Amino acid sequence: MSKLAIPQYPLILPTDGLRVLLALAVAFCLAACSTPPRTKQATITDRSSTIGATTPVLEAAAPGFYRVKRGDTLLRIALDNGQSYRDIAAWNNITDPNLIEVDQLLRVRPPPGPRVSTKPIEPLKPADSKDAKAAADKKAAPKKVEEKEVTEAKADAVDPPIKLSWPAKGKVVEEFSEGKNKGIDIAGKLGEPIQAASDGKVVYAGNSLRGYGNLVIVKHDNTYLTAYAHNRSLLVKEGDSVRKGQRIAEMGDSDANMVKLHFEVRLNGKPVNPIQFLQ
Repeated sequence: MSKLAIPQYPLILPTDGLRVLLALAVAFCLAACSTPPRTKQATITDRSSTIGATTPVLEAAAPGFYRVKRGDTLLRIALDNGQSYRDIAAWNNITDPNLIEVDQLLRVRPPPGPRVSTKPIEPLKPADSKDAKAAADKKAAPKKVEEKEVTEAKADAVDPPIKLSWPAKGKVVEEFSEGKNKGIDIAGKLGEPIQAASDGKVVYAGNSLRGYGNLVIVKHDNTYLTAYAHNRSLLVKEGDSVRKGQRIAEMGDSDANMVKLHFEVRLNGKPVNPIQFLQ
């Protein structure tokens, strides 16, 4: 028997480059099978600083009303609106004028109808007292009632221009300047007399208003009031009726850098140049 002839083929082995490619392919397949599918990363927003920080926006106060700001005092609000702080306290049922609240809505013009009876209130604290500043709480008042009441209260009579006498003898060392000096400063000597510039009623006598020292405020009518600041001593008290030229204080330097009288005229609470009224 003859032997079957088997063809001989040469054994072809992969080159070194092919070995590397084959190894990489196997490694990639194994990695794909063992790695979990990639998910899209969620964007994280830090809301801790905004949660609970939103406060309601309060409506602007209607004419005849004022919304308390941080650092306000009832005396300052009264002066800026040409009123007695005791009247504002009575119109708003305030028994302690040292405790008003930020965002509290205050009536600063007389309400319609009969005059509101004045209830006994606590005395004002000195200007450097912590209790003299506004607190940080909030209070609100109904809007519809405000608008109706203010409309009825707008019938206030307008007083004619007031004629004032000089409250002190001396040189004017600082003139009125809107936004800088709310009145005029009259230099003088310690203890010289300070006189009422016109007839009126003392609506404040004390030292509760920062920057004014010993202060007297006289209300002359529904439109005008005058303020006399930096006195050494006060010779009148709240509620006193005074006559034009009456001695109401002694010149001093309380809360001031020199002996002087700081004299203001307020027209519906707005500071105006006293010179135009002085004779």
